[in-house]
Formats: sequence, C-alpha cells, structure tokens
Amino acid sequence: MAILLGKKVKLFSLSANRPLAEEIAESIGVPLSSCDIMHFADGEINVQINETVRGHNVFVIQPTSNPVNDNLMEVLIMCDALKRASAKTINLVIPYYGYSRQDRKNKSRQPISAKLVADILQVAGADRVICMDIHAAQIQGFFDIPVDNFMGLPILVNYLIDKHLEDVVVVSPDHGGTTRAREFAKILDTTIAIIDKRRPEPNKAEVMNIIGNIEGKNCILVDDMCDTAGTLTAGAQALKEAGAKAVYAACTHGVLSGNAVEKIANSCLEELIITNTIKLDDRKKIDKIKVLSVGALLGHGILRILSDEPLSGLFTYSYDKSKRELL
Repeated sequence: MAILLGKKVKLFSLSANRPLAEEIAESIGVPLSSCDIMHFADGEINVQINETVRGHNVFVIQPTSNPVNDNLMEVLIMCDALKRASAKTINLVIPYYGYSRQDRKNKSRQPISAKLVADILQVAGADRVICMDIHAAQIQGFFDIPVDNFMGLPILVNYLIDKHLEDVVVVSPDHGGTTRAREFAKILDTTIAIIDKRRPEPNKAEVMNIIGNIEGKNCILVDDMCDTAGTLTAGAQALKEAGAKAVYAACTHGVLSGNAVEKIANSCLEELIITNTIKLDDRKKIDKIKVLSVGALLGHGILRILSDEPLSGLFTYSYDKSKRELL
C-alpha cells in the first residue's frame, strides 16, 4: 500500500499504454498495482483487480486510442470493478480522449458521441477525468465531474526552443486551430499564419490559401493531433510551394492511422514532433517522427491533485528570448 501526501494511493495501467503508465508511476514514486485484463473467445472483456483498493484514491491510466472501443470498454469495466471494491475515488487518466472529434452535430440526425462517452464514464463511476489537449474545449462541459485538461504545449515548445531555429512562424492548419497557434507564437514571441482549407469529406483536406507571411521562414505547423496526416502533409507542401524555408509539425497526439507514416516519410516535413499520449508501434517509428514524453507532466499533475494544489502552475511560463529558455 502506498501512502502519498497522507493519502492511500494506487495506480493501475490497462492495456493501451503501459510504458506511459510506468513513467507516471516512476515520476511520483508509486508502483503500478496489479490487475489482469482478459478477453474471452467471443470478444467480451473482464478485469480482475489483484489487490485491495478499499478506501484508496485510485488512478487508472488508459488512452482510448485504437482499438477505441476495446480500450473504452476496459475503462468502463475497470471503473465498475473499482466502485464495487469500495475505492474512495476513481480518477481516470485518459491522455487521448477517443470520440472527441464528434463533439457537435454537423448534420441532421448525427450523434454527439463525445457527450455520450462522458455520460457513460460517469455512470460507470468515474470521479475525475484527466486528459491532454482534448480536441474541443467544450467537452469539459459534457461532464458533471471535474475534468483536468493538460496541455502538451510546454513539452513541444521546449523541444522546439532547443532546436535553435531562426525566422520562425507558427502556422495553424485551419481557422479552428488559431487559438492553439497563437499560444505557441506568444511563447516563441513570433507571428502566426493560417492555412485556409476546406474539407470535402472526413479525413481529406484541400488547401485553398495561406494567410500570413511565410516566405523564407521556418514554419511550425501546430495541431492537437495527427491522424491520417493528410492535413499536415498537404499543408507542408503548400507552405514549401509558397516559399517556406523548412516545415516542422508539432502535435500532441500521434494517432497515425492507415498509411499516415508513409505519407510523413514521403512528405517535405523536416520532422513531426508528437508525445506519447498514444503508444507508438515499432513499425511506425521512423527518423522523421520524434516522440516526447508526457509522463512527468501527468505525474506532477497527480501529485497536485492529491495535495489539493492548483494545476495552473504547471502551465504558467514565459520565454526568455535572450537565454532561449522557457521560464
């Protein structure tokens, strides 16, 4: 049994990203507790918790990435098991929140799946959800429990600062991402540009125009996730054709579906920088993809939650341009 800040604490990892869970556990000095995830012949999932959780503050680490439905069901079943085992609090660490792109009705008779997922997580017994760069900020309002939305920005920006790039401009791949790009640009004390695009169908983007001066600049495309890589690779190509010196991309979540890795390998992108919110398969590891860890950040967040400290301190920073340091 681990006592942390005067509280009984246990951490569990489900199937989706054990390496990240181990990093989080190491950062706070609490070992991962034991549980078994079983899949029956017909596809049903069962969870067996192998130690007592009665009266404990439990943190369950599981991004709901591909296979989304299996990973989500593991979380729900684990919540039910913990609730029935008298856990004091059930805190879900979901670094990547699946179904987050279905956050509103674009057409008649469409679901709002992000809200549905929020509902079933609460019914299953969750007391708190911790996620990173959730696709749409309003999803936090879908819950009636606390939701802590961590930002990957400090980790991504620190890496870019260490590259010592000159003549930088931060580029949003669409109008919806301008707020994110502006935050990056504010830290780096630089300007932004916007790619004006239309999406003829899901997962396909067509570049229309570039708003802003990018000629002769090192462009940093900023987005919350890279899924099929169509948006980023098409945007990078458009920027190069418009006179950009070099194009980098920074995304918190490396979803990398289908032939995304092949697209990145064959693109004009110098580098795609992602974090390990989603476990990157060995077959997807190429020289152009750099993976940064969010384990320590999430670990510090857990410590602040346990000590009833504000999380905002983790994301208060400024950039000393003369020293090239994030303060």
